[in-house]
Formats: sequence, structure tokens, C-alpha cells
Amino acid sequence: MKKWLMTGLLALGLLGWAHADEALRQAIASPLRTPAFAARDGWRHPYETLTFFGLRPDSTVVEISPGGGWYTEILAPYLREKGQLILAADDPLSTKPETVKGLERLKAKLATQPALYDRVKLGVFAPPDKLDYAASASADLVLTFRNVHNWMSDGDAGVRAVFASAYRALKKGGVLGVVEHRLPAAAIQDATSSSGYVHQDYVVQLAQEVGFRLEASSEINANSKDTADHVGGVWALPPTYANKDVDRDKYQAIGESDRMTLKFVKP
Repeated sequence: MKKWLMTGLLALGLLGWAHADEALRQAIASPLRTPAFAARDGWRHPYETLTFFGLRPDSTVVEISPGGGWYTEILAPYLREKGQLILAADDPLSTKPETVKGLERLKAKLATQPALYDRVKLGVFAPPDKLDYAASASADLVLTFRNVHNWMSDGDAGVRAVFASAYRALKKGGVLGVVEHRLPAAAIQDATSSSGYVHQDYVVQLAQEVGFRLEASSEINANSKDTADHVGGVWALPPTYANKDVDRDKYQAIGESDRMTLKFVKP
């Protein structure tokens, strides 16, 4: 009887995971996503990346600096019924024009499809001082995509402050998932990452300094064609094409950046 019960529970668990995976695939395949965003799936690998980080439909997830909402469009519908999505967004009290505009753009996006975004919560993310985006020990996952280089404008302390805030927000056993443009180990890292590329060892070191343990790294988002030495930095590559038509074919052939994908755990 006990053996049968255990087998049945295991089967139910596996069935639940199968449904969860299908729900994630459906969120990624949704016709409601921005077409230009969906066109980048082949470079950004959302299914593989989110599965690697351990996303589940009942997770409480913080997405730091959601930008235009590329991942928000996937996470919000996936988490809507059983989980919770918190966007660590710009400070509503800021008077900086670019910050005000960015927050207005994000709120407008959320308002366009209330059936998808009505349960999304907004938190305040304005490093290094305002990092009040989630209650302590409330999140299962804190995710950030291509943002670490931005925090380096405040030096190591700026990155460390963000990682420390993620550590506070996570439950014990919770995951910090980081995707970032990767600078080759042999290349020189400038203090503010003006190129947009960052040494993987640097990210690991600062995360470990605030208490995280590196559980796993993945090459899901690797791109061996990217030499990370472009005029204009990472923004020379698609989808930005910072150099416009200059060497556009070359950058198009390279594709999007080589990226580290790191899974840290709060012990």
C-alpha cells in the first residue's frame, strides 16, 4: 500500500511538472507577445533559461529592471493564477526624465492587457539607495537579464548592493538567476563596463561576497561568434545595431551577445 501510494504521488508530481512545462511553452508561444520580442527567442532561449533557474507556476518571482518587458510578457501570464510577479521598477519619486519616461512606459504596457498584467506588483528599484522592491524572505526567485553592467556605474559597491537586496528578498533556498553579457577572461574589464560586457568571475565573486552559493552555470545563452570587442560595445550587435549600417551584415551574422547564465542559491 505504501509503495503504491508513493508511486501514485510521484506520478502526480511528474504530471504536475509536465503541465507546468506546457504552460510555460504556451506563455512563450502566445500570440499576445510583442512580435519583435518573440522573434528573438532563438537568441534568448526563454524556455531553457527559465527552466534552468527553476521557475514554477506557483513561484513568487522578482524581475529586476524589466526594461521593455521582454521577459515580463512571459512571466506575467505564466505566474498569474498560482504565483506572483513583482517588477523591481524605476522609482516613482525620481525626477530624472529618462527614469520618469521609463516607468510611464512600463505602466502603460501593463495597462494595455489587464487580463495578463492585472496581478503584477511594482516595487522600487533605484540602486544603490532605494531597493525596496520586495519584502524580506518573500521570493522564490529573483531574476535579472542583461543588467549587471548598468549597476557598475556605482562601482563594485553598486553591484554588491543589488545582490545583497536580492539575498534579503529571497527565501532560504531561493534562487538568484543572472544573465549577463560575458567578457572573455583574457580581456581587460574596465570599472564601469562601458562596453556592456562583464567578466563572469566578477559576477560570481560579488554574489558570493553577499552570501550566495553558485549552484550551477549554463551555456544556454553562449555565442562563440561574439568576440566582445566591437566598436560601440555590445550595442553594436542586434537588436540595437548602434553603428547603424556600418558593418551591419557582420554584426547580424554574429547575432546577439555571448552571455553567462548563472544560478545562485541563498543557503
